[in-house]
Parts: sequence; C-alpha cells; structure tokens
Amino acid sequence: MKWLSLTLALVAPSQAALRFGCSTVSIQRLDPLVEPGKIPSAHLHQIVGGNAFNATMGDDIGDRGTCTTCTFSEDFSNYWTAVMFFKHPNGTYKRVPIMQNTALPNGINGGMTIYYTQQDFSNNGNQKITAFKPGFRMTVGTPTATSKYGPGLKFVCLQNKGTRFPELDDFPTKPCAGGIMTVHHFPACWDGKNLDSPDHQSHMYNTVKDAFQNSGPCPASHPIRVPQVAYETLWDTTQFNNMWPSDGSQPFTLSYGDNKGYGTHADYVFGWKGDALQRAMDSSCMFQACENGRPLASQGVQQMNACQVKSTVDEDIDGCKLSLVYPASEGVIANDLDS
Repeated sequence: MKWLSLTLALVAPSQAALRFGCSTVSIQRLDPLVEPGKIPSAHLHQIVGGNAFNATMGDDIGDRGTCTTCTFSEDFSNYWTAVMFFKHPNGTYKRVPIMQNTALPNGINGGMTIYYTQQDFSNNGNQKITAFKPGFRMTVGTPTATSKYGPGLKFVCLQNKGTRFPELDDFPTKPCAGGIMTVHHFPACWDGKNLDSPDHQSHMYNTVKDAFQNSGPCPASHPIRVPQVAYETLWDTTQFNNMWPSDGSQPFTLSYGDNKGYGTHADYVFGWKGDALQRAMDSSCMFQACENGRPLASQGVQQMNACQVKSTVDEDIDGCKLSLVYPASEGVIANDLDS
C-alpha cells in the first residue's frame, strides 16, 4: 500500500480513516454473494466480522448479528476472501495459516486488517463521503481471471510484518522470509441506486489507479463517493520455505485452484449498526484515535475472538488433502507434510 500517499492525503480537512483488526469468525465453504444458498460453495473462504454470516444473507445483517470479531463493536459487516494452500511436492495440499498484523492488538485470532478511507484526493477532502446503506454488498476481482484483472489486487513478499513494497500482481516466485500478504481494494464510487448488481460489481466504479491512489472524481454514472474499503491478510508461509519444489514451480495456490494469483478476489457485505460508519466518516479521527467512543465503540481482543460461526459444512480444513475439491472426506490423508 502507498502509505506515504495515504498519509499526505489524509492531512486534508475533514478526512477520516479507519484501520482495525477483525479476527476470524469462520473458515468454511460458503459464499452468500456468488453462490447464495449453496452448501457447500465451490471453494473455501476465510471470513471475519459479524456472526450473521450464513449461506443466505438478508438485507440488513447488522440487525441480525449478536457479536462481531472486529475491533469496532458496532461493525457487524462480513469480509471474506479465498484461502491460501501450499501444494507439497508429494501432491498434497495444506492450508496456510493466517497471522495477525503488527499494527493490531496482540492476540487476535488470524483474521484481517480492514480499512475504510476517504479517497477524495481530487476535492481536497471537501466532498461528502456517504456511508453504505443496509443491504449493500460488492465484490472485487474474479476467480476466473487468467491475467492481471484490475488495480488494487496485490501480493507482497514479506521480509517482516512491516514490509509493504514491492507490490506484485501475482504470487511471489521465491520463499518469503516473513510470509505473504494479500491486499484487496474495493472501488469508492457508487451509482447511488443499487445495493447490489448481478455481477456484484457494476453498481460500483473504480477511479483508483493502484492501492490508495485516487485518480479523479466519481463519474456521473456513479456519482456517490463512499469509503474505500481495503483488506490486508497476512499468510504464514514461513513454515513451508524449506519445502519449495526443486524445479522452482509455484507451490502456493488459492482455494479455487489458482497458482498464479490473478484470480484473487474478495467479498463485502455492509453491516454497521445505525449511523456508526457515517459518524466515523464525518469525524476527523484516524486509526486508533477512532476507538473508545471517539466516535466509535470498541471491544477487546477476548470479546473479538469469542465470536464464532459454526461451520455448516463437514470438512477437515486443517488436514493434508489430495484435492481442493469437496468432499474433503475423499481427499484427507495423514497430517504429515514431511513424509
């Protein structure tokens, strides 16, 4: 992410920026946006946020959630991505665990770092930022992509958890000393009418060239400036660094079978309580300064980690698998990658 650009931009008047952690609420084969009602979905996802996550999600999940894994206790949104696997030279697959970002409180159970930023650089921070409405949802990226799909979908080969450069369009081609980070940025211009669209993307418009860099105002077709949502996920690939194939082939793959990374994608369903997100966007708070009622209510790590959604799909997600295709019972073998 372009941290310098973001920091300089946010010194403009009326700029607010949220950066917070959400621990894992579930890892399972459900996709209520792309495959609503289907159990199981085509591939495995890691999900954070509110406990209303299910195979079918109604208009306002903020009203139905009773707990959330996010720092802000008023945020019952759901955020999810595909899961990363390591393919061992013996042909088996092992799920790559998620590790927490150093910017977050200690003890968070995996999860993601979530951002809501005011990408209004062309107006010096003076344009109204409108919070999403109940029932709003969107996706970014597509699992069927076979080349670079769009801006803001990145991989970072971590030397440590603070590494942010260089940003790559596909998987790193060598072992990374600190793991791999995936980054997903969503568009920040809305048509103002549709809470969703058939492809879950057409109701949004992307003026972002890359990462947190905004290239211009929203077009007339999508005139409403909304917060730019972004996810960071840190994958602990370090335990596999001494297992890379001797032929140099890519050992990592996403849960839908993509070993290039071009199909990386993410889903978002809005679920903030009441006017909480709008209050935050109307304030001038940044990052941790937005917590503890200034203006958003927050909660501790123990409460975050306690919120869980039980899997509706019977699958061993941590065993070594012969295949990424469900049912898992046909592909689970001994949990020993060293053999």
